[in-house]
Amino acid sequence: MHGPCALPLALQGRYLEYRSFRLRLPFIPSSVRVSLLVAAFAVAAFGQGEASDNAEEDLNHAVKVSDDVLWQLQLGDIAEVRTFRYTGLPRGKSGNPMILYAYSYIPKSLDRASKHPMIVLVHGGVHGNNSTGGPANNATIVREMVERGYVVVAPDYRGSVGYGPAYMKALDYGGKENDDVLGARNWMVERYPFIDPARVGVVGWSHGGMIALFNIFQHPDAYACAFAGEPVSDLIERRKYLKSMPRTMSDSAGEAAANDDEEYRKRSPVTYVSKLEKPLLVHGNTSDETVRVVEVENLVGALKAAGKKFEYKIYQAAPGGHHFNRIDTKLAVESRGEIYTFLKRYLKP
Repeated sequence: MHGPCALPLALQGRYLEYRSFRLRLPFIPSSVRVSLLVAAFAVAAFGQGEASDNAEEDLNHAVKVSDDVLWQLQLGDIAEVRTFRYTGLPRGKSGNPMILYAYSYIPKSLDRASKHPMIVLVHGGVHGNNSTGGPANNATIVREMVERGYVVVAPDYRGSVGYGPAYMKALDYGGKENDDVLGARNWMVERYPFIDPARVGVVGWSHGGMIALFNIFQHPDAYACAFAGEPVSDLIERRKYLKSMPRTMSDSAGEAAANDDEEYRKRSPVTYVSKLEKPLLVHGNTSDETVRVVEVENLVGALKAAGKKFEYKIYQAAPGGHHFNRIDTKLAVESRGEIYTFLKRYLKP
């Protein structure tokens, strides 16, 4: 293997990304890195990785398999990085529980004889997943959390890409995906006795922020606090500027739902602000073009009208737009520092 041209097209970008950071990982011998990558590429090419259906024909699955190796390379020095499968609510009218996927990151330095807090990290994107790179910068964020003493679980809820077409098409926007995230939280608490169920926080940006809001509103007993960054909050408002919104609603709840205002309200976090019982921090950015600040403002206004105690901050034209505090700028690092201060107050790592 002499370069990206020797790899499948779907993996070339990931190979180049690996090349870009490999020199920062002296703790892993180069021979081991190459072996891991070759194994990942072979699995991806021949369709032997974990997936729900026909993954060998899914380029997203090929990228997903190679990215799983990158997780080990990026976090393996400080965390036990694992994937697990669990079950959730049935898809559609099927009576069979749906098999779901998630990642866990347990600090290697953790004293397992004591109780420790956990963060449920919810990825964004209607059809995204828990990947290392890109502007969402998940590997950096997970590392920061692990270094602060948190166990982290990151579910790839239904609708996520990388597990085959049927898994992606199982999207239930503002619906069962919220239960999938709660299910990952519960699986971890049941599996690991050193996780303190009273010190679990939920964190997400964008669509992940939307799911974080639903979880803290609808399941206050399961979480000590929540952070929602640039969260999708008001689908009635969102439909005004996002042309794909009716299609997303149709894919989730049927064609009739695409024009049903009540369905949009039912799937909007802003509808449930009266249920807030636990500490909540919300961030927005006036230059965000993906989740316009009006949605965040509507959420803030509704929470205030309901008399709820919470924290929020609207950044004024912060560079980076939708991803302003997930990238590697000075402002982003400072902003994440504020988030970690909030989480520390309630999770006490």
